[in-house]
Amino acid sequence: MFKDNILQGKKILVTGGGTGLGKEMSEHYLQHGADVVICGRRESVLAETAEEFKEKYGATVRYQALDIRSAQDVDDFIDTIFQEGPLHGLVNNAAGNFISPTKDLSARGFDAIANIVFHGTFYVTHAVGKKWIEHQIKGSIISILATWVWTGSPFVVPSAMSKSALHTMTKSLAVEWGPNGIRVNAIAPGPFPTEGMTARLSPKGDMQKDSDNTIPMGRMGEMNELQNLATFLMADGCEYLTGQTIAIDGAQYLSGGGTFSQLSKMSDDDWAEIRDMIKKTNDSDKQKRST
Repeated sequence: MFKDNILQGKKILVTGGGTGLGKEMSEHYLQHGADVVICGRRESVLAETAEEFKEKYGATVRYQALDIRSAQDVDDFIDTIFQEGPLHGLVNNAAGNFISPTKDLSARGFDAIANIVFHGTFYVTHAVGKKWIEHQIKGSIISILATWVWTGSPFVVPSAMSKSALHTMTKSLAVEWGPNGIRVNAIAPGPFPTEGMTARLSPKGDMQKDSDNTIPMGRMGEMNELQNLATFLMADGCEYLTGQTIAIDGAQYLSGGGTFSQLSKMSDDDWAEIRDMIKKTNDSDKQKRST
């Protein structure tokens, strides 16, 4: 779809770039000539991804274990990157989410999502944007959101609230930073199955069936479709496009789908089972961060 070198000369930072959608976008950027930097909380996962990319493409991918919830750590990391050469693109992909009745959420549970999705994304965006303005560098920011920014969604309220705030950030910074040549856009994907998403949002594995019933196109998204959109937004040639959140969901949210409203039918026993399944996934991830 694109020339192989369409991103040549660009250095792009992808948060949460070691797995899932972040890994897929990073790989596509590499395939089209970009230098890629990935960060995330699990260094071993980042190292595995970087090694995989090196074997496949002969490219060295810089990676860094980073908790974007710490503004100071983010600033230090961005300072280091710019000392090695300027960034040209940022993909805000790092996130966290799980399904839960809102009445059962603790303050800690809410903060676990909001501190990453809301605070962390702003910290990274702010740190990179300041550098671009200081050094008079044009850049492109893409944030990965969800169609809940237009509809809201029950049972994922911390994420829906946080991503809606980033939708507003996208529009606001497009105006504020536009005179500096900085473009700010967002992608709102529908169902693109990844291991992490399935484990926390569909632990019983029933998302495929629900999607077939709610998506007019009758299928889930294919990863190359998301990759192509992310590359289009990062490449030169569409500099006039900014301040937009683009849905890529097979018209799901326009047809009234794309939320977790169907979970209203679940019993307390169902929720207890799901909480146990999500806890096992979280415990496994914590173990990986400590190794």
